[in-house]
Amino acid sequence: MSFPAFLDTCTIFGAAVNDLFLELAEEGSYRPLWSSHVLGELESNLADRIGAQPASDRVNAMRDAFPDALVTEYELLIPSMTNDPKDRHVLAAAVRANAEVIVTFNLRDFGDEALAPYDITAIHPDEFLLDQLDLYPELTVKSVEHIAEGYESPPMTTLDFLEKLERGGVPKFAEAIRGALS
Repeated sequence: MSFPAFLDTCTIFGAAVNDLFLELAEEGSYRPLWSSHVLGELESNLADRIGAQPASDRVNAMRDAFPDALVTEYELLIPSMTNDPKDRHVLAAAVRANAEVIVTFNLRDFGDEALAPYDITAIHPDEFLLDQLDLYPELTVKSVEHIAEGYESPPMTTLDFLEKLERGGVPKFAEAIRGALS
């Protein structure tokens, strides 16, 4: 079974970063995990930005593409979590799913003392993607190229897509891919 990684809402909010995480999961480099809380937050936050129907469509497409990603029956664990209160649902779901990492831009909300009892690590999306590149270099580069080729409105080159990733919060990964393409 693939490496289980719980994706926080902030990780899958931006379109470019989300596309890359889902493409890598589809290729089998890791197993994505999320909860109803995460998908609800995602849909709500996306609705504010792109409208209710496109937000719902995106979340439903994620559910359909990865039906085994949804973690359930974690709610009773939430009160026992000791990380930032607004993200206790994330840690509870990650614990329930036996995730090895929580991928999040909000590392400060997941202190080592809260994670240590569960042998879970919080990792920044940039670091997670660099790990994917290290473990699966050809697959990761091809995934980036495949996503860029798939953009039609507007059309996008691989370098354009890397700029979107950089602006989306994963600049070290974008730079590493540029180096791999050289």
